[in-house]
Amino acid sequence: MSCMTDSVFSMSARRRRVGARLVLGVALVTSVVLAVDLVVTDSRSARGAVISGLDVGNDSRAELNPALDELQKRAVRPVTLRTPSGTEKVAAHELGLSFDADATVEKLMRQPRTLWDRVAALFGRSHDVEPVVHVDRARFAAALDARRDQLEKAAVEGGVHYRDATPVADMPSQGLRVVRASAADVVADRWLDDAGPIDLPMEPFSPTVSAATVRQTVDGPATRATSTSLVVTGVDGARQTLTPDALGAILRFEADGRGGLVARADEKTVAARVGAGLGRTERAPVSATFRLRGGSPEVVPSRDGARIDWRATTQKVLDAALADDRPESVEATYQVRTPKVTTEKAKSLGVKEVVSEFTTGDFSSASGENIRLVSQEVDGAVVLPGETFSLNSYTGPRGEAQGYVTSTIIDHGRPSKAVGGGISQFATTLYNASYFAGLEDVDHTEHSYYISRYPEAREATVFEGAIDLVFRNNTRNGILIETNWTASSVTVRMWSTKTVDVESITGDRYGYTSPAVVELPRGQDCIAATGIRGFTTSNTRVITDAASGNEISRHTRTVKYDPEPTVRCV
Repeated sequence: MSCMTDSVFSMSARRRRVGARLVLGVALVTSVVLAVDLVVTDSRSARGAVISGLDVGNDSRAELNPALDELQKRAVRPVTLRTPSGTEKVAAHELGLSFDADATVEKLMRQPRTLWDRVAALFGRSHDVEPVVHVDRARFAAALDARRDQLEKAAVEGGVHYRDATPVADMPSQGLRVVRASAADVVADRWLDDAGPIDLPMEPFSPTVSAATVRQTVDGPATRATSTSLVVTGVDGARQTLTPDALGAILRFEADGRGGLVARADEKTVAARVGAGLGRTERAPVSATFRLRGGSPEVVPSRDGARIDWRATTQKVLDAALADDRPESVEATYQVRTPKVTTEKAKSLGVKEVVSEFTTGDFSSASGENIRLVSQEVDGAVVLPGETFSLNSYTGPRGEAQGYVTSTIIDHGRPSKAVGGGISQFATTLYNASYFAGLEDVDHTEHSYYISRYPEAREATVFEGAIDLVFRNNTRNGILIETNWTASSVTVRMWSTKTVDVESITGDRYGYTSPAVVELPRGQDCIAATGIRGFTTSNTRVITDAASGNEISRHTRTVKYDPEPTVRCV
């Protein structure tokens, strides 16, 4: 028995020794193979490495270039994003995606850390290496926000609108949106794969207003709001009835963001509907003006205006429509409109005396009619301290529709005719009145050649839409412009408070030029004229303080007049 046991034990021990030697041999061989492989793969990529579907195992750095070039090409392709709502192609840079080629190479050159991975690679097993991709998550989110309509399904909030006077339920519905927290990771992971659209992770979301809230609103306040008419009253007995249909056009119920519905009224619709009956009660403000009585200016009082405060009136309409105990009418709310120049302001402007005056004459009857019309328009104009007066802006169009007639003008250096001719004479008169009042010359243009009835280098022409006369009231007081017209002359006076004296110094003529001869076809468009020499001259304005006599300013303007051509009608 003992001998048998020893024999069995001996055989078992031998088998263990053989197995141990076998394992040791395999381990030794594997170690040798791995050692050799480690030497062989030094400075090469991991054996069996695959990146974005590209085989890059056991490659040198130089041998990795084709794969990197392919990844670079993929990196500039548009990225196709797909959701159940739609598909959008977006530039990678717009999504904040960037491919780091250098970091990817370093990642590929790192050998597997585990023995099993190296052994498995020796037997042909591959393993994926993810390219190094960076994501600017703020840009990624912004790109998705810009395409929310294409990629997401908005939740429909519940609400109530009206069909005529009948409330109609807008039932809520669930939306579907991109899961922003994980979408960037999904796109970064699949971006460089040679694949099709990238499906974004989605999640449902619910509107804030429930269907039950919508039904309760329809059955309750929405129906009550259009149950009867509502009258809006104004001043002077004005009134406008809002029928149930009209109230339906004004009202709606919208989500309040807290799960409820709130009633709103459209201000523009209220203004249109109520304004039909109450619009006549609105009044524009009237600024204070001046009139001359007994040789001195007198203030004509201002009048406040009134306009309907549509925001406040709309709120009244809304409150009345929703009230449990509905009133039959509400009063419109008015706002006072204060004029630009109140009576008190006009009285403080210092308009009390003539500070300048200028007269011109010797005009034709046709020109005189145009001068009369423009003179009437400007008479009584008030220029506040710091304000600018533009003749063209103040009068507006000066055409046949406004009563102006055809008269002589200067067109390209020679006499011609046009509607509104003669206005330049009024402009010259007005310019000189502003000149001697010491007002700031902003813009004026002299005639192209000299006209003897005007002061040299101290005259102005105007042409609608092209040439203007502009001056600024640079004083502390207001300016009242008075005009007087007769059949032979026009006068402009400036009323204010005298603070300065003005001296005009006309320079000598020099630089004479001879006139040219122009021959035109005989007819009504040809106005014969004897030529006049051109010349250059100047005007100096000296402004002094009226109280002290101290000089305030001195300005010289040099003007070159063209020769007036000799016009022959042949």
